[in-house]
Amino acid sequence: MPTLHPAARLNPESDTERVGWPAHVTQGLILEARPEPLRFDPASSALIVVDMQNAYVSAGGYMDRAGFDISCGQTVSEQTTRALQYARLAGMQVVFLQNGWDAQYVEAGGPGSPNWHKSNALKTMRCTAAIDGQLLSKGGWDYALIEAMRPRDGEVVVAKTRYSGFFNSTLDSTLRARGIRTLIFTGVATNVCVESTLRDAYHLEYFCVVLEDAVTQAGPEFVAKASLYTIETFFGWISDTGRLASALNQA
Repeated sequence: MPTLHPAARLNPESDTERVGWPAHVTQGLILEARPEPLRFDPASSALIVVDMQNAYVSAGGYMDRAGFDISCGQTVSEQTTRALQYARLAGMQVVFLQNGWDAQYVEAGGPGSPNWHKSNALKTMRCTAAIDGQLLSKGGWDYALIEAMRPRDGEVVVAKTRYSGFFNSTLDSTLRARGIRTLIFTGVATNVCVESTLRDAYHLEYFCVVLEDAVTQAGPEFVAKASLYTIETFFGWISDTGRLASALNQA
């Protein structure tokens, strides 16, 4: 009788040692994160600053006018500024996402688009004639990035017209042309544009991290907790600005 050997396991226990160590990272730095540390290379990583615009974090902006609590806007601005400082010193690529539409709101989609029906900015303008045409309109104050988020030479601004930064935009080609594989997210809103962009990034084979002290939600606090839980469990890793600084100091 021939000796029967068990088939090699398709998912051996030894694979657990590689979780959090992407194949494209040969050595890299170790970012302490949940649910496990993640190895990354600053040269193939980008800091993604999501929608740090007057619309979302400034008094009198769209979110404020629509009745959302923007009290965490200053904290998010300060923590994102810290993350920018660390990323720039490490030579990481920085990408700013900027959400909004043309002055005639053609890019908002019209009645045939669910965006036209669900956008709280459009709903707010419909209810307040005095601000019609002002919210998230390209070239206006509401659309502008806040003063602390002014891009520097070599940094990229990607315009977007929907929650995800990848929809109908140049984001994916911009990142791939620069050899970027790891995305580190800051900005607003955790449960809307940050999560939407991160989910699309995951499906496009990017490794994604959220700095939880440099994002804030649209809505009550429990939606942020739910969003971060979903990301940590299914789509990426959760860390913070202090741990990013510690990781980059390893270089």
